Amino acid sequence: MNLTLYGAEGKWLMVDCGMTFADESLPGIDLVVPDPSFIASEADDLVGLVVTHAHEDHLGAIHHLWERFRCPVYVTPFAAESLRLKLEEAGLRDEVPVHIVRDEAPLDLGPFRVTMIGLTHSTLEMQALAIETRHGTVLHSGDWKLDPDPLLGEMSDEAALKAWGDRGVLALVCDSTNVFTPGTSGSEADVRRSLIDLVKARPTGRIVITSFASNVARLESAAAAAEAANRSFALVGRSLWKFYEAARECGYLKKMRPPLSDREAADLPSDKVLFLCTGCQGEQRGAMARIAFDDHPTIALGRGDTAIFSSKIIPGNERTLMRVHNALALAGVEVITEKEHMVHVSGHPAREELKRMYELVRPELLVPVHGEARHLIEQARFGVEEGGVPAAQVILNGDVLRLAPGKPQLVGEVPTGRLAVDPSGLVVMASAMLQHRRKLSFNGAAMIVLVVDEDSELVEDPRVVLLGVADGKGLRQLTEDIEIAIDKEIARVNGRRPADDDALAEAAVRALRRVVRQINGRRPITECEVVRLEDGEQVSVKKLKEAV
Repeated sequence: MNLTLYGAEGKWLMVDCGMTFADESLPGIDLVVPDPSFIASEADDLVGLVVTHAHEDHLGAIHHLWERFRCPVYVTPFAAESLRLKLEEAGLRDEVPVHIVRDEAPLDLGPFRVTMIGLTHSTLEMQALAIETRHGTVLHSGDWKLDPDPLLGEMSDEAALKAWGDRGVLALVCDSTNVFTPGTSGSEADVRRSLIDLVKARPTGRIVITSFASNVARLESAAAAAEAANRSFALVGRSLWKFYEAARECGYLKKMRPPLSDREAADLPSDKVLFLCTGCQGEQRGAMARIAFDDHPTIALGRGDTAIFSSKIIPGNERTLMRVHNALALAGVEVITEKEHMVHVSGHPAREELKRMYELVRPELLVPVHGEARHLIEQARFGVEEGGVPAAQVILNGDVLRLAPGKPQLVGEVPTGRLAVDPSGLVVMASAMLQHRRKLSFNGAAMIVLVVDEDSELVEDPRVVLLGVADGKGLRQLTEDIEIAIDKEIARVNGRRPADDDALAEAAVRALRRVVRQINGRRPITECEVVRLEDGEQVSVKKLKEAV
């Protein structure tokens, strides 16, 4: 996820405000966004937020965070369509001032003059930013590549990049994602030709292609492959329809025949339909995973069918995707990935493209961004040693880099972090709630109910409920062992005089944890409720329900 701040003359400019997906270390959390505490404290001096493109890791946090800094937002038409839907869902459409930038006219935002430069990426209308101040110009690359035939949208504007280089660029803040990839990233046109050949070579059986929903050129290529093979074309998944409709609204895909819905295409002969679906990373709720595990309401695949993964594997998704691949293979489906055929190209620059960028822009300083630490360090080395850049500076989250006046140097650090997007609101990673969820996911939970009389003697056996601690026969045996241990511990603490409720609860919890730890080493979150009966009172279902 991306959020970059530029400061000058006491004012701030934000570039991008994105999100990322949570991993298994955050149970119950789907999305993670940047912690905007620093810029929220400087919100009065924030002149605007400029969005480079429509990918979630660049604009997906705006509707979650905007109320913390409340500034104007500047986007291209395609990104505006994507953002509009998010703002509507958040009830912010009429509140957020969204300014659509339709040409290359500079934006004057306080001490910053911002000019957009069209570059190619794996979605439409990616814009690099030339950010001018009285101290010099910074070129913020965004995500980009150099594609000689991108199919949709414009080619990267190398003439504009060279013109800015001629004027002088103080710093190039540049994408590092594919710095370890030799050569070039490849052309979207090559993927289209390959998809057409693959589909035409399979005249029988259903064909399902999955790709990133925001790659509108890939969507058009899938439609072209269907048409070339005399198949109807259908879209499966809400996000694909969202990007299709956004592209149409902005004037793209006008020559493409309108796609069918999955319900409309479900009854067509298997050799007369091609589906493009969501879930290329194996997401549990994505259409591809639901199809693979025979859980989709309208689409099923089997022997003689084909599934094409027109995407790369994002690091961290390997195990999830392998389960999807295996499920398809076991059903007799042919699985095709980028390892076997030319079905995907990256939207980020490989080494030869980076060199070309350095040649065009000729920055005084290279600042690598986008990627893990090893990517940033490698681009800094590569730019200086092989790309002819005079100097490079690696920065990490929170670092404050002074570019001018004087020699560029790190001068400080601001608070940074991540927030989990929970239905209850935005939650810091160190919150007790998330800590409890993690503990629950690894250790389970236990509930004890003690029914005692006025002398703190147990009226009946302790009631123990274990969740996620054991299973089957082991659960029954463990529960019995715990009840016996609690009985003994309660008798011990009562001793010479009756124990109070707190002492009884502590004794029961202590006994349960001791037994569980001895059996399987877990430390479940444990709660104990003591039901104390008054003289002569009988145990009732109502009393027990109130306790639980």
